[in-house]
Amino acid sequence: MGQCLELTAAVCRIGVYSCFRAFCCKGPPSPRTEYDVVCVGLTGSGKSSLLTQLCSESTESIIPTTGFSIKAVPFQNAILNVKELGGADNIRKYWSRYYQGSQGVVFVLDSASSEDDLETARNELHSALQHPQLCTMPFLILANHQDKPAARSLQEIKKYFELEPLARGQRWILQPCSVENMDAVKEGFNQFINLLEENDHEHIPGRI
Repeated sequence: MGQCLELTAAVCRIGVYSCFRAFCCKGPPSPRTEYDVVCVGLTGSGKSSLLTQLCSESTESIIPTTGFSIKAVPFQNAILNVKELGGADNIRKYWSRYYQGSQGVVFVLDSASSEDDLETARNELHSALQHPQLCTMPFLILANHQDKPAARSLQEIKKYFELEPLARGQRWILQPCSVENMDAVKEGFNQFINLLEENDHEHIPGRI
Protein backbone atom coordinates (compact mmCIF):
# COMPACT_ATOMS: atom_id res chain seq x y z
CA MET A 1 0.00 0.00 0.00
CA GLY A 2 2.82 2.36 0.94
CA GLN A 3 4.63 1.65 -2.33
CA CYS A 4 1.48 2.42 -4.29
CA LEU A 5 1.12 5.79 -2.56
CA GLU A 6 4.77 6.65 -3.25
CA LEU A 7 4.38 5.69 -6.92
CA THR A 8 1.23 7.80 -7.22
CA ALA A 9 3.01 10.77 -5.62
CA ALA A 10 5.97 10.38 -7.99
CA VAL A 11 3.68 10.31 -11.02
CA CYS A 12 1.93 13.44 -9.75
CA ARG A 13 5.27 15.24 -9.30
CA ILE A 14 6.31 14.29 -12.85
CA GLY A 15 2.96 15.57 -14.15
CA VAL A 16 3.28 18.86 -12.28
CA TYR A 17 6.86 19.30 -13.50
CA SER A 18 5.86 18.57 -17.09
CA CYS A 19 3.08 21.15 -16.90
CA PHE A 20 5.49 23.66 -15.38
CA ARG A 21 7.98 23.11 -18.23
CA ALA A 22 5.27 23.39 -20.84
CA PHE A 23 3.74 26.62 -19.54
CA CYS A 24 6.65 28.39 -17.85
CA CYS A 25 9.76 27.34 -19.72
CA LYS A 26 8.58 27.10 -23.31
CA GLY A 27 6.00 29.85 -23.03
CA PRO A 28 3.16 30.48 -25.48
CA PRO A 29 3.95 30.36 -29.22
CA SER A 30 5.08 33.68 -30.66
CA PRO A 31 2.27 35.45 -32.53
CA ARG A 32 2.83 35.94 -36.24
CA THR A 33 3.67 39.47 -37.34
CA GLU A 34 0.99 41.18 -39.41
CA TYR A 35 1.74 43.45 -42.35
CA ASP A 36 -0.66 45.68 -44.28
CA VAL A 37 -0.10 45.28 -48.00
CA VAL A 38 -1.74 46.83 -51.05
CA CYS A 39 -2.26 44.65 -54.15
CA VAL A 40 -2.72 46.29 -57.55
CA GLY A 41 -2.77 45.29 -61.21
CA LEU A 42 -4.99 45.56 -64.27
CA THR A 43 -8.31 43.74 -64.50
CA GLY A 44 -7.63 40.21 -65.70
CA SER A 45 -4.12 40.02 -64.28
CA GLY A 46 -5.28 37.36 -61.81
CA LYS A 47 -5.02 39.18 -58.47
CA SER A 48 -8.21 37.71 -56.99
CA SER A 49 -7.48 34.17 -58.19
CA LEU A 50 -4.00 34.12 -56.66
CA LEU A 51 -5.14 35.55 -53.32
CA THR A 52 -8.13 33.20 -53.17
CA GLN A 53 -5.88 30.21 -53.80
CA LEU A 54 -3.46 31.37 -51.11
CA CYS A 55 -6.37 31.44 -48.66
CA SER A 56 -7.42 27.91 -49.75
CA GLU A 57 -10.80 29.21 -50.88
CA SER A 58 -12.85 28.16 -53.89
CA THR A 59 -12.07 30.01 -57.13
CA GLU A 60 -15.30 29.00 -58.90
CA SER A 61 -17.25 32.21 -58.25
CA ILE A 62 -14.51 34.83 -58.62
CA ILE A 63 -15.56 38.09 -60.27
CA PRO A 64 -13.45 41.19 -61.02
CA THR A 65 -12.90 43.37 -57.95
CA THR A 66 -14.79 46.64 -57.97
CA GLY A 67 -13.49 49.13 -55.43
CA PHE A 68 -11.41 47.03 -53.07
CA SER A 69 -11.48 43.89 -50.98
CA ILE A 70 -9.38 42.78 -47.99
CA LYS A 71 -8.05 39.31 -47.26
CA ALA A 72 -5.94 38.09 -44.34
CA VAL A 73 -3.48 35.75 -46.07
CA PRO A 74 -1.69 33.44 -43.62
CA PHE A 75 1.90 32.30 -43.98
CA GLN A 76 4.12 30.33 -41.62
CA ASN A 77 5.87 33.36 -40.12
CA ALA A 78 3.49 36.24 -40.92
CA ILE A 79 -0.04 37.26 -41.83
CA LEU A 80 -0.51 39.65 -44.73
CA ASN A 81 -3.59 41.86 -44.60
CA VAL A 82 -3.91 42.37 -48.33
CA LYS A 83 -6.01 45.22 -49.65
CA GLU A 84 -6.75 44.32 -53.27
CA LEU A 85 -7.74 47.25 -55.49
CA GLY A 86 -9.83 46.87 -58.63
CA GLY A 87 -7.91 47.26 -61.88
CA ALA A 88 -10.54 48.71 -64.24
CA ASP A 89 -9.85 51.98 -66.08
CA ASN A 90 -12.31 53.97 -63.96
CA ILE A 91 -10.86 52.64 -60.68
CA ARG A 92 -7.10 52.90 -61.25
CA LYS A 93 -7.12 56.68 -60.97
CA TYR A 94 -8.24 56.26 -57.34
CA TRP A 95 -5.55 53.75 -56.35
CA SER A 96 -3.43 56.31 -54.53
CA ARG A 97 -6.28 57.05 -52.11
CA TYR A 98 -5.79 53.57 -50.66
CA TYR A 99 -1.98 53.60 -50.33
CA GLN A 100 -1.85 55.15 -46.87
CA GLY A 101 -0.87 52.72 -44.13
CA SER A 102 0.60 50.16 -46.52
CA GLN A 103 3.90 48.48 -45.65
CA GLY A 104 4.47 46.79 -48.98
CA VAL A 105 3.12 46.45 -52.51
CA VAL A 106 2.10 43.42 -54.56
CA PHE A 107 1.82 44.22 -58.27
CA VAL A 108 0.29 41.51 -60.46
CA LEU A 109 0.73 41.63 -64.23
CA ASP A 110 -0.53 39.38 -67.00
CA SER A 111 2.61 38.20 -68.77
CA ALA A 112 0.48 36.91 -71.68
CA SER A 113 -1.53 40.10 -72.21
CA SER A 114 -1.75 42.24 -75.34
CA GLU A 115 0.92 44.82 -76.10
CA ASP A 116 -1.48 47.64 -75.20
CA ASP A 117 -2.33 46.14 -71.80
CA LEU A 118 1.31 45.37 -71.11
CA GLU A 119 2.22 49.01 -71.79
CA THR A 120 -0.59 50.16 -69.47
CA ALA A 121 0.68 47.79 -66.78
CA ARG A 122 4.19 49.16 -67.20
CA ASN A 123 2.97 52.74 -66.78
CA GLU A 124 0.99 51.82 -63.66
CA LEU A 125 3.96 49.98 -62.14
CA HIS A 126 6.26 52.93 -62.87
CA SER A 127 3.77 55.27 -61.18
CA ALA A 128 3.59 53.01 -58.11
CA LEU A 129 7.37 52.63 -57.84
CA GLN A 130 7.78 56.41 -57.89
CA HIS A 131 4.81 57.32 -55.71
CA PRO A 132 5.90 59.18 -52.53
CA GLN A 133 3.89 56.85 -50.28
CA LEU A 134 5.26 53.66 -51.86
CA CYS A 135 8.77 54.40 -53.12
CA THR A 136 10.50 53.22 -49.91
CA MET A 137 8.48 50.01 -49.62
CA PRO A 138 9.26 46.46 -50.77
CA PHE A 139 7.58 45.39 -54.02
CA LEU A 140 6.54 41.89 -55.06
CA ILE A 141 5.93 41.87 -58.81
CA LEU A 142 4.11 38.71 -59.90
CA ALA A 143 4.44 37.89 -63.60
CA ASN A 144 1.24 35.84 -63.72
CA HIS A 145 -0.18 33.47 -66.37
CA GLN A 146 3.18 31.90 -67.11
CA ASP A 147 1.25 28.74 -68.05
CA LYS A 148 -0.17 30.41 -71.17
CA PRO A 149 1.55 29.96 -74.58
CA ALA A 150 1.83 33.72 -75.17
CA ALA A 151 3.53 34.42 -71.83
CA ARG A 152 6.67 36.56 -71.96
CA SER A 153 9.77 35.23 -70.24
CA LEU A 154 11.06 36.77 -67.04
CA GLN A 155 13.95 38.41 -68.89
CA GLU A 156 11.59 39.91 -71.48
CA ILE A 157 9.41 41.37 -68.73
CA LYS A 158 12.36 42.70 -66.76
CA LYS A 159 13.70 44.44 -69.88
CA TYR A 160 10.32 45.76 -71.06
CA PHE A 161 9.37 47.13 -67.66
CA GLU A 162 12.87 48.65 -67.22
CA LEU A 163 12.96 47.37 -63.67
CA GLU A 164 16.68 47.41 -63.02
CA PRO A 165 17.29 51.06 -63.99
CA LEU A 166 13.96 52.33 -62.66
CA ALA A 167 13.89 50.51 -59.32
CA ARG A 168 17.61 50.73 -58.56
CA GLY A 169 18.06 51.13 -54.82
CA GLN A 170 14.58 49.78 -54.05
CA ARG A 171 13.72 46.34 -52.69
CA TRP A 172 11.76 44.36 -55.25
CA ILE A 173 11.18 40.79 -56.37
CA LEU A 174 10.06 39.69 -59.84
CA GLN A 175 8.46 36.25 -59.58
CA PRO A 176 7.04 34.20 -62.47
CA CYS A 177 3.86 32.37 -61.48
CA SER A 178 0.44 30.99 -62.35
CA VAL A 179 -2.50 29.50 -60.45
CA GLU A 180 -1.28 26.13 -61.74
CA ASN A 181 1.98 26.56 -59.81
CA MET A 182 1.12 27.93 -56.39
CA ASP A 183 4.50 26.83 -55.02
CA ALA A 184 6.08 29.60 -57.12
CA VAL A 185 3.52 32.08 -55.78
CA LYS A 186 4.27 31.09 -52.18
CA GLU A 187 8.01 31.29 -52.83
CA GLY A 188 7.60 34.86 -54.06
CA PHE A 189 5.51 35.83 -51.04
CA ASN A 190 8.00 34.25 -48.61
CA GLN A 191 10.80 36.34 -50.14
CA PHE A 192 8.51 39.37 -49.95
CA ILE A 193 7.89 38.75 -46.24
CA ASN A 194 11.66 38.69 -45.69
CA LEU A 195 11.88 42.13 -47.29
CA LEU A 196 9.00 43.38 -45.15
CA GLU A 197 10.79 42.17 -42.02
CA GLU A 198 14.03 43.86 -43.06
CA ASN A 199 12.20 47.10 -43.81
CA ASP A 200 10.34 46.89 -40.49
CA HIS A 201 13.56 46.41 -38.49
CA GLU A 202 15.22 49.37 -40.19
CA HIS A 203 12.38 51.65 -39.09
CA ILE A 204 12.38 50.66 -35.41
CA PRO A 205 12.88 53.91 -33.39
CA GLY A 206 16.39 54.21 -32.03
CA ARG A 207 17.78 51.50 -34.29
CA ILE A 208 21.01 52.45 -36.08
